[in-house]
Amino acid sequence: MSMASYGTTVRDELRAPTRMLRRAIPDVYAGYRQLHDAALAAGALDAKTKELIALAIAVSTQCDGCIAAHAHAAVLHGATPAEAAEAIGVTFLMNGGPATVYGARAYAAITEFYADRRGDGVTQADHT
Repeated sequence: MSMASYGTTVRDELRAPTRMLRRAIPDVYAGYRQLHDAALAAGALDAKTKELIALAIAVSTQCDGCIAAHAHAAVLHGATPAEAAEAIGVTFLMNGGPATVYGARAYAAITEFYADRRGDGVTQADHT
């Protein structure tokens, strides 16, 4: 899988099996959705900050699907690659070497979704 399309590739690979499981246990998914929406709603922390926290936790738990989902959501809430990089950097402190691998995946997803949102196909990494 190309790092240039990391986030989209992971989301696409999970779409069909997730849909099948959601049909098998719809009440469980409905309950999870309610928890998800409540936990990530703006409050004392804004939604962007909460998505960056979720992205950092996704790196620490080494969850590719979570990385793709929260990278996309963070960008939709206005997160920049620089903000995501700093959040990912904290995972290095807390999680060591594995965070450097999953952190790179998370940064690839953020820069991909950020470029898509900007519409120019140019990532933050292209500017450094």
